[in-house]
Amino acid sequence: MMNEEILKQIHNALCTDLLQKIQSGEASSADLSVARQFLKDNGIDCVAGEGTPLHNLALTLPFDEDGNRKLQPSAG
Repeated sequence: MMNEEILKQIHNALCTDLLQKIQSGEASSADLSVARQFLKDNGIDCVAGEGTPLHNLALTLPFDEDGNRKLQPSAG
């Protein structure tokens, strides 16, 4: 078997394993970090269009568009 074919099999196995862990809800924070880096290394990104899961996640973060921490309303 050629080295290129072996590398393709490893790449596919890693991708499949990460996807299964994420879809099952069993992915650890380390698994998610590996998946994030795997996507980045492969040039995969997306735009956080309104109503998408990425956009909804961004709305929950405690930072504004400039990266400053949002002020939390005081309990009164």
